[in-house]
Amino acid sequence: MTTEFSPKKHWENIYNTKNLQEVSWYQPTPATSLDFIQGLQLNADAAIIDIGGGDSFLVDHLLNAGYTNLTVLDISEAAIHRAKARLGNRADHVTWIVSDINEFKPTTTYDVWHDRAAFHFLTEDTQISRYLNTVNDALSSFGTFILGTFSENGPKKCSGIEITQYSQQSMASLFSDNFVKIECTNVDHPTPFNTVQNFTFCVFKKKTTG
Repeated sequence: MTTEFSPKKHWENIYNTKNLQEVSWYQPTPATSLDFIQGLQLNADAAIIDIGGGDSFLVDHLLNAGYTNLTVLDISEAAIHRAKARLGNRADHVTWIVSDINEFKPTTTYDVWHDRAAFHFLTEDTQISRYLNTVNDALSSFGTFILGTFSENGPKKCSGIEITQYSQQSMASLFSDNFVKIECTNVDHPTPFNTVQNFTFCVFKKKTTG
């Protein structure tokens, strides 16, 4: 009898058994994400959510830059516990959400939705469609959507799980109904294992209605 794969159990196991430097996505300074966010010239109280943020260092850098309205969402409670422990008292200045992105129902709106970790794990059309609707509903008018995925020259799996690769063109096309592409680029991410993963990053602005 085959046991059904559980993303929740998978990621809890990863974060309970591997150290920070033992995962391919380890990135002490997420320069590309930071450059995009800081280039928006946001107010300090702009609402920013990091999807699949886990124990990423992005939230540390955003706190250091003076942003005061930060949210981190991850499927793994263990990942968020690790991030909280690292931040100490500063963790109290962040909203933490444990949720599968497939089940996330935002109760507020955000000025920036950032995702370098979750979207390319969605391989079914229904999952992708649900994500498109969620990010559109969650972003405020003129909100910014920053997305990083493995490119067509990047890995086909991450942590043993199949992913969906995106080119700049395919990503821009997928979100074109509700978002205007501002900028796309490809970036090489050096892993702790001396390998390189190529990412596609795009920045979008939400289209206005009416």
